[in-house]
Amino acid sequence: MISEVRMTRLAQSQLSQYIGYIRRQFRNPQAAKAVAQDARETKAALLQSAESLQLCPDPDLRAMGYRVIRFRRHRYLFIYSIREDIVYIEATYHELQDYENTFKNEVL
Repeated sequence: MISEVRMTRLAQSQLSQYIGYIRRQFRNPQAAKAVAQDARETKAALLQSAESLQLCPDPDLRAMGYRVIRFRRHRYLFIYSIREDIVYIEATYHELQDYENTFKNEVL
């Protein structure tokens, strides 16, 4: 049973960069707020579903126990791991990025 969901500094920083980019580049604070809300809901969903989601398709990340959860309404995702009863959101990416290789370069 998962007791807590924590975001690493990397994941929080990445999410903040995406939200800031939307706010600045598109001058759309409502869209930025919507992505932030979707991120909060995705984080909350991990309390219930983290253990049931599939491991990453990438063999290296799968071997290290990493999983992916996609945001419900936006094209972003979290890469996360589970250690004991805590979910650690390790990184935040847009789904069109080469997130698996980018993340592997961060952790390997």
